[in-house]
Amino acid sequence: MSSDLKRFRTKALRRPAVREAYDGLSDEFAFLDEVLKARAQAGLTQAEVAERVGTTQSAIARLESGARKHSPSIATLQRYARALGYRVQIKLVKERV
Repeated sequence: MSSDLKRFRTKALRRPAVREAYDGLSDEFAFLDEVLKARAQAGLTQAEVAERVGTTQSAIARLESGARKHSPSIATLQRYARALGYRVQIKLVKERV
């Protein structure tokens, strides 16, 4: 991350509303981080994953972008994971009170 981006992020996160919104997305950020790490470890490009999944590179880019208007199905996530040599594991975690 560039130093300008780090400064911007630090400054923005001082604002309570921004911090709250950012923290509210932590699960999504963590999931996207896992997805990107898995593809990097598999040594595949988006185009290669797309070919294995039977879709387009742009569809893989949308999946990896975390765009809020795009919510992939579990079946899509399973196909993506299998293309990388992984499997999807979903579980419910009790909220801390």
